[in-house]
Amino acid sequence: MSAKHRFATLISLLLIIGFLTTSLASYTVSVTLLKRGLSESILPLTGDNIYSEIQKDLIRPIFIASMMASDTFLRDWILAGEQDVGRMTRYLAEVKNKYKTITSFFVSDRSHIYYHAEGILKRVSPEEPRDVWYYRVRSMDAPYELNVDRDMANSDAMTIFINHRVHDYDGNYIGATGCGLSVSSVTQLLAAYEQRYRRHIFFVDAKGMVTFSANNAPFPASLDQIEGLREIAQAILKEEHGSFSYERDGQTFLVDTRYVKELGWYLLVEQSVAPEMEMLRRSLLINLTLGLIIGLIILAVVQRTIAHYQRRLERLAATDKLTGLFNRHSGETLFQQALSEATRNTSDLSVILLDIDHFKGINDRFGHQAGDLVLIVCSRLIQSCLRESDIVCRWGGEEFLVVLKHCDLDAAWQLAEKIRTTIERETVVWGVEKISVQGSLGVVQRHSGESIDQLLARADQALYRAKHLGRNRAEKDAD
Repeated sequence: MSAKHRFATLISLLLIIGFLTTSLASYTVSVTLLKRGLSESILPLTGDNIYSEIQKDLIRPIFIASMMASDTFLRDWILAGEQDVGRMTRYLAEVKNKYKTITSFFVSDRSHIYYHAEGILKRVSPEEPRDVWYYRVRSMDAPYELNVDRDMANSDAMTIFINHRVHDYDGNYIGATGCGLSVSSVTQLLAAYEQRYRRHIFFVDAKGMVTFSANNAPFPASLDQIEGLREIAQAILKEEHGSFSYERDGQTFLVDTRYVKELGWYLLVEQSVAPEMEMLRRSLLINLTLGLIIGLIILAVVQRTIAHYQRRLERLAATDKLTGLFNRHSGETLFQQALSEATRNTSDLSVILLDIDHFKGINDRFGHQAGDLVLIVCSRLIQSCLRESDIVCRWGGEEFLVVLKHCDLDAAWQLAEKIRTTIERETVVWGVEKISVQGSLGVVQRHSGESIDQLLARADQALYRAKHLGRNRAEKDAD
């Protein structure tokens, strides 16, 4: 073999060794990135989505039971001596039909009568084993409990009851009320989640006992009985939100956990990394078989995937989680870019600073969740009034900043009036309540050579005048 052949062979061997080394290193890095991405990003995001749906589908009955317990009709009827059973029956039937629960009920502490949507079921008694739940609710400190039991009013169907204490206007206990969901509907709901997200989803209580899994699939009754999970069971039950990994049957599993306070249960979203690992192994085999070109293509795909997730994370970091608008940090950056562009092109630039009137009163009267809904609705209404080139961000708690390119003061004020009237005409529905919302707006146009701080200071002054002059109005720059 000539020196040239030996050199070419050596180069080929070096290339092969280099390619093998690179492929193996890429495989190792990909495994690490995969596990990290699943445990730190994808699985928690899936958990967030499932948690949001659970709030809608499972926690809603708790709010219904709470509403019933504080209903003045219910308390007045009890205090009046339970005279007209038909009125109570109609009330419970209306709750059941309106909110699509499997049952609704009230048990009077004075008469011990169990009322439900179809009439009187029975009288509860401390000697009756099936009435133990009532006397437990009667003596507990918490306002409500979740209890899985058979429902006599529905052919002994297994039911998740929300049992809520009822007090009179002086705080004295006068009975228990609530509603129920069928166990089968909850397990079917979990099965739908599993099919949609391709994750194993189940609940455990504060003691680590499994309460629900999809379609009541065979599953050990306790975390302590599940291989892999038993070693981290105590850690799971100590954290309100956590991410863990463990081994079972030779496979690595990742689990995202969070405590659902309203239910008193932990939500566990579990995923095996085996399918993703198998995909990586196939990719490695293709790399080793087909050569450097395929390896480079796969590497480019990996880089593109990582860049996609990076852009996604950056997009999440740039937006306000509640409203979906740009957050203040991103808004300041875009504001500076718009200001620089207006300076270069000597074009008009105007600003609207909007504050929701009496927002604290909305929070105090209806609660912070109602306040959050008001912010979401106002964000949507503001966006509906803007052009594609306009910039809107959540500037503070109930403040919004709108930056208008190529827009003079008069046009900006007209747009501010459009936003104000659009918000004023909207009614935010919160349960049985209707919330009227109004906003005050300050409108200014940038002066030549003016900085962001100076422009915002004038906008803030205009907003102050709008509030001082009675709120629910838009005030132009006084300069």
